[in-house]
Amino acid sequence: MTTGTQQRRKERIDRGIKVRTEGIYALMSWRELAYLILPRFVIIVGLLILPLVIFDMYWQRVISIVCIYALLALSFDFLAHHVGLVSLGGAFFVGVGGYLSAVLNSVFGFPALLSIAGATVIGGIICTLLLLPCLPLRGVYFAIVTLMYPLFMARVIEALDILGGTDGIMGIDSLPSAWMEQYFIIGMLLLFLFGIRRLVNTDLGLVLRAVKDNDQAVRASGMNITTYKAFAVCIASAIGCFAGASLVHIYMWAGISTFALDFSVLPIAATVIGGSGTLVGPVIGCLILVPVSELLRDFGTLRIVFYSLILLAFIVFRSEGLMVYGQRKYHQIERWKKI
Repeated sequence: MTTGTQQRRKERIDRGIKVRTEGIYALMSWRELAYLILPRFVIIVGLLILPLVIFDMYWQRVISIVCIYALLALSFDFLAHHVGLVSLGGAFFVGVGGYLSAVLNSVFGFPALLSIAGATVIGGIICTLLLLPCLPLRGVYFAIVTLMYPLFMARVIEALDILGGTDGIMGIDSLPSAWMEQYFIIGMLLLFLFGIRRLVNTDLGLVLRAVKDNDQAVRASGMNITTYKAFAVCIASAIGCFAGASLVHIYMWAGISTFALDFSVLPIAATVIGGSGTLVGPVIGCLILVPVSELLRDFGTLRIVFYSLILLAFIVFRSEGLMVYGQRKYHQIERWKKI
């Protein structure tokens, strides 16, 4: 394009950034820094202002539930696409974390926040120890075994009438206030999200991806792949246990329903919608899928049909997920540049 004697051409905004560096952020201007920060800024600010723009108490509670599912989706995406372990045990993590926090709070008298912290750490260790014999398994075999754990735990509690049996554990303390409930869970979601994103970009994350791609090569290098898998499972299960512990303090009750398979299935659906392997994508998927689930609640079991249609549409027309599609389009933005 020519304007008088001045010539210009279109150039992708990210071209100069990618030419100079691909990870150490050697930037030339504030414009390029803003280009990199903008997507992260939108996600952070968007989550933080949600409680301020939604005044209905019911939908404020839905925000917290969205974050619970987002934590489970983040846990699933980390294990499945950065370690190679497809886990259907989200409900197992939620149940263990929920019951642990309920016991710490109602039996031992721990404050709500301390109970959640204890359940997160102890639950992550317990889940890892229980899943340790399954770590040599891969693919559908590992998935099937992890799916059996929540079913097994629910039936044991029901048959032995322990931990409150079918009535569950009641009288659990809530978080100090509704504002603290929302911002505590949102803040922890952002902390886990950017913490995991940082982890997968470190040397340890490189090893975990190598375990996913070729575990025999990692073993031949003298590394114990079981140790790395156990470390990844411990992180993922701790995230899930935190979600379960927070959930029981939101509802002030812990019961067999914390092992419901919805906690295993819905995060996977959110990952499909948001974009697998992106970590942020599953969070976006939950921001779409959970509110839609609430809007369709009046349809009863018929809402499963709408779920199926939504998933079918994404698989057929946007199988890569919203986040991957959005990233590609964002990096294709062009600007006029002087020649």
